[in-house]
Order: sequence, then structure tokens, then C-alpha cells
Amino acid sequence: MGSFQKSNGMGSSALLETSCGYLLQELQIIWDEVGEDQFEREKVLLELEQECLEVYRRKVDTANISRARLHQQLAESEAEFTHLLLSLGERSLPGRPEKMAGTLKEQLNSITPALREMQLRKEERVKQFRVVQGQIHKISAEIAGRTEYNDSSSAVWVNENDLSLKKLEEYQNELQRLHSEKSDRLQRVEKYMSRIKNLSATLGMDSSLIITKVHPSLNELSGLSKNISDGILEKLDSTVKSLELEKQTRLDKLQQLGRALANLWHLMDTPYEDRQQFLHVTSLSSMASAEISTPGSLTPDIVLQAETEVKRLDQLKASKMKEFFFKKQIELEEICSRSHMEIPSRSEMEKIINQINSGEIDHADLLTSMDEQISRAEEEAASRKVIMEKVEKWILTCDEERWLEEYSRDENRYSVSRGAHKNLKRAERARVMVNKIPALVDLLISKTRNWEEERKKVFLYDEVPLLAMLEEYNMLRKEKEEEKQRDREQKKAQSKVVTQHESPFGMRPGTSSHHFSDKSSNGGFSNATPLNRRLSLGVQQMGSTSISSPTESISFAKGGRKPYGQRKYTQKGFSYHLREDTVSVVSSFSGPFSP
Repeated sequence: MGSFQKSNGMGSSALLETSCGYLLQELQIIWDEVGEDQFEREKVLLELEQECLEVYRRKVDTANISRARLHQQLAESEAEFTHLLLSLGERSLPGRPEKMAGTLKEQLNSITPALREMQLRKEERVKQFRVVQGQIHKISAEIAGRTEYNDSSSAVWVNENDLSLKKLEEYQNELQRLHSEKSDRLQRVEKYMSRIKNLSATLGMDSSLIITKVHPSLNELSGLSKNISDGILEKLDSTVKSLELEKQTRLDKLQQLGRALANLWHLMDTPYEDRQQFLHVTSLSSMASAEISTPGSLTPDIVLQAETEVKRLDQLKASKMKEFFFKKQIELEEICSRSHMEIPSRSEMEKIINQINSGEIDHADLLTSMDEQISRAEEEAASRKVIMEKVEKWILTCDEERWLEEYSRDENRYSVSRGAHKNLKRAERARVMVNKIPALVDLLISKTRNWEEERKKVFLYDEVPLLAMLEEYNMLRKEKEEEKQRDREQKKAQSKVVTQHESPFGMRPGTSSHHFSDKSSNGGFSNATPLNRRLSLGVQQMGSTSISSPTESISFAKGGRKPYGQRKYTQKGFSYHLREDTVSVVSSFSGPFSP
């Protein structure tokens, strides 16, 4: 009883004083009235004390459990808060003190709002990660060509242990890179598709079928997202290269056919009206593949039409081969005639005609051979051009020399008559030109020798060796000068004798031109033209039967020299005999255009 009171006193609460004390007092009165012994009374009081202890103990245990739970909640909240700070990459939350004070409930109530805020921020950050990573996975799937990708963002796994802004920025940079790569791939796909459409239009193909064959998603009518994988890009690139190769193949074919058409038109003098249908084919001959983009310009029908036209013209050409050959022959003869070269023999041409008639010669080979001969003739004519210009100048100067000599023999040249002053001016010009003849002839001889040494053949002018003509001209000119000197000395001696025999008062005889006329009639150089109007050395052309008259050719009678037909000339590597009726050239080289 005393211990109970003591413990009761230790509680010292008003409730115990009013409740427990009253009840104990009432129990005491009951025991007194009943006459309960002291032992029973102590026993009951002890039981009451034990029961009170049990109740207190249960309450204390419950309080301890509650306190422990609060400690655990507070620890878990602080741990979660710390974890959220670390996962979000933040050091602290604004407004939350570093060290908390107060009771557990106060501390828990203090951290709960901050923790809730961090959880909300985490949820928002997770959403951002899911969106970014979802887009990354989607674009990656498109680049990889995986069209079965599920666009649901919830299916994306997010590492919640690292939700920092730095990590989010890394994902965003990766997403931006993928966006850029996707844009680049889409542009490449569009370029490939545009190129395929242009090439298909040029080649006359259906571009939609070609693009759908590469991948159905590339067709604009499919409504699918375009596949931009590496495999699709490779297929598009391969398709473009294949179409470009086909374009180049057709272009090469049409260029070949165009050149053939142009050659055949040129050979057969095809009218412009007949050419119009295929002018677009010949216009491709000088164009590169990249320059051709007109739709339908390289279709198979155009190639087939051009092939058919070339075959038709080839057949027509075969029927007109003789006409073509004669045109080529005339062209070759004109080139030779303009440059005074040797013209191919008629017998050779007749032989070719017989081969054409018998079908022993291929038409294409014949035209090629004639073209080669014409090309060689043009090349040799070009190499003779400088010499021929000098020869023509020499011929003109020799004509002026002959005119000057005839003018000098005219006794009435100083008379007053119409045109006399013009003749005087021409005579002055002719003297200047004649004085340049020796230098001109020497230059011609030098250039001709250089030409012969380079070509290893004789330079013929109308089938006559030019060097022989020039050297003969030099000899005749020298003989003429010597003859003039003898005439001057003889005239001077005659004048001296006449002066001695005449009386001092006699009349001096006038000067006569009979001497010059006699000299001219005896084969002098005065009336001679160096080429029989074309530099002939005493012969008309190949096959002439007699020497020209002294007034039309260079004479060899002066000075008692041998006749022209008895002379033999030797040049470097060549020997040729000049006969009275013809000129033959003995050489190891044959043909007018031998290289």
C-alpha cells in the first residue's frame, strides 16, 4: 500500500488525487466494514500496483515504438531527400536549413514539404528524360530502319539514379545531333529521289516504280514515314549510279549515231529538210552527260529511230558509193591542183572503180582510205604553203621582169600618150621587184632543200622538180648578165670604130633597138617566162612531146651548152633526169603524199 501510494505520489497528478485516491479510500472503507485482514489487503494492493505497471509499460512501449517510427521516418525522409538531391544533381534545396532542431514531429513536419517538392521535381525531371530518350530511341530506330518502334514514352527506361541537368543536357545534345543527322539523311533522300525523277524523265522511265522498288515508304502516296537507313541510302545511291550509267550508255550510243548521221549527210549532201527529224540527235555529239536534262531526250525510241536511220542511210550510201568516190577524188585533185602537187594517177582510180563494181572493196574502208589521202594531201599542202607563196611571188616578179624588158625595148616609151605615166610608175616598181629576184630565188632554194631533207622526197611543182627550175633559172640569169656585158662591150667597141671613121661634121647614127629584138628572137631571156606561165623548165607537163618555143620557155642554146634533154641533176638523196619530152624522177620514195 505504501509502495502504491509512493508510486501514486510519484505521479502527483490531480487525476490520481481525485480518482485513484478516492477509489483507494473507498476500497479501504469497504475493507474496514467487511473486516478484511491485512494480508488480503496487501495482496490486492500489490495486484493493483502490478496491473498499473503493466498499463504504464504498455504505454511506454507504444510511445517508444512511435518514437522509433518517427526516427525511422525522419531518417528515411532525410535519406530520400539526400538521394533526390544527388540524383537531381543539386546540393541543397533553397529554404531548407542545413541542421534541423525541435522535436521529431517538428523535424519531420519541417522536412516533409521539401521532400514533397523534391519528389515533384524528380517526377518532372523523369518526364523530361522520358521525352528526350523516347525521341532519341525513335530517331535512332528511323535511322536504323526499324519501323516497328513503339512510340509510347512509358516504354522508355530512365535511370533515376542520375537525373542531373548535365545528364539531361547530354541527352538533349544527342537528340539534337540525331535531329541533324535525320535532317541530313532526309535531304540526301530527297536529292536522290529528285535525281532519280530527273534521270527517269530523261530516259523515259517511270520514276514512281523505281522509287517504290527501292522502298515503299519513299513513295509519296504511301503515307508512311520515309525510311532513311544506311541500307536505303545505299540502294538510292546505287539506283542513281545505275541510271546515270544507263544515261551515259544511251548518250554514247546516240553520239556515235549522231556522228554517223552527220558524216552520211555530208557525204550524200542530204537536204536540210531531211535532216530536221534527227537534228536533236546530232546536237548531242558535243554535249556532256551532265548537260542533258531535257525530258524524253534519251528514250529507247529515239535510239531505235536513230539506228534505223543510220542503217537506211548506210544502204543508200552503198548505192551511191561511186558518186561519193568521185566527189572525194575531185576534192583530192583540187587540193593537189591548188598546191601544184602530183595528182594520183588515173589508172589507180580506175582500178578502185573496178573494185567498187565487183564488190571487192569495203565501202567504209574505201571512204576511210580516201579521207586519209585527203588528210595527207592537206597536210602536205600546208607544209608547202610558205614555199608556194614564195614561188607565186617569184612568178609574178618574173612576169614583171619580162614586161620591163619589153618596155625597155619600146622606142616610144617616153612619148606623150595616154597611159604613159602609168607605165613609167609600173617600170619603177618592176625595177625594185627585179632587183630582189636573186635574194628571193636563194631563199626559195634554201627552203626547198630544207623541205626535201625533212620529207625525204623531191619538191615537185606541176610534176617538175622545183630545185632544178630554180637552179636553171639562176644559170640562165647569169648567162643573160654575161651576154648583156658582152653586148655592152661590143657596142662600145663598135661605137669607137664608127667614131674614128666618121667625119667630124657627120651625123651620129641614132640608137636602135634591133639588137635587142634580134637577141630576143634568138632565144634570149627577155621574152621568156620561167614556168611556161607556170615555171616550166622547157616542158609543158608530164607527157609533153616537144620543148616549148624560146619565147615561152627557158632556152639552153646560149653559150653552146648541151640541150635540156641531156642534163642530169643530183640532189641530196635524189637523182632526176630532165629529158626533152618529159621529166622523170628517180627516187626511193613513191606517191605524192608519202610520209
